[in-house]
Amino acid sequence: MNTTRSALGHATRAQAAADELRRRIIEGELAEGFQLRQDALAAEFGISRIPLREAFVQLESEGLIQILPHKGAIVSELSVAEIEELFELRALLEPMLLSKSAPRLTESDFAELDRILAEYSEELHANSPARWGELNTQLHQRLMSRADQPKTASIVNSLLQQTDRYTRLQLSLSRQSAAQAETEHAELVNLCRKGQAQEAAALLKRHIGHVSDELREFLLSRRRA
Repeated sequence: MNTTRSALGHATRAQAAADELRRRIIEGELAEGFQLRQDALAAEFGISRIPLREAFVQLESEGLIQILPHKGAIVSELSVAEIEELFELRALLEPMLLSKSAPRLTESDFAELDRILAEYSEELHANSPARWGELNTQLHQRLMSRADQPKTASIVNSLLQQTDRYTRLQLSLSRQSAAQAETEHAELVNLCRKGQAQEAAALLKRHIGHVSDELREFLLSRRRA
C-alpha cells in the first residue's frame, strides 16, 4: 500500500496534503525554488487537484510556497540577510512602541488581547498552523496600538507584513517553537496588564531576537545539509 495515501486518510485531504508538503519543505526535501507539479502530487497523494489547490493556498498563507502566474506553485526562496535586516529593525522599533503603548492599553485592549491568545492556543492545540502568523501579527499590533506614534507604527506595520512569511515559517518549524511563542505572548500581555512596560519591552526584544536566531539557524543548517 502507498504509505503516503494511507497517511492522507487520517485527515481531510487538503489538510493532510498541506501537512505532508509542509514537512517536506521544512525538512529540506523540497528545495527553495522547486516547482510543485499539481498532476504529479495529486497522483502521488491519491487526491484530486481541488484539495491539492486548497493545500497550496494554505501553504502560501504560511509563507512556505508562492503561487505565481504562468508558473504555478514553487517553494519560497528565503534570505538570511533579509531575515537579519528586517528582524533587527523590528527589535529596535517594536519595543520602543510597546514601552509607550503599554501604560495606555485599555480594558477593551486587554479583552481583545485575551481573545487573540485564546484563539492562538486553540489553533495550536488543534495543530492548525494556517492562522498562527495572522494571530501573531494581530497581537503585536494590538500591544503597540496606543503608542501614538503613527509614522513609526506605519513602518512597523510594513515590517510585520514583510516578515509575515518568515514568522509563519518559524511557528511551523516545530510545536516547541509555536508553544514558546504562546508562552512569551501570554507573558507580554501579563507584564503590560501589571504596568511593567519596560519589562514587557525587554521581553519583546528577546522574543523578536529568538525568532530571528531560530530562522537563521534553520536556513543555514538546511543549506549545509
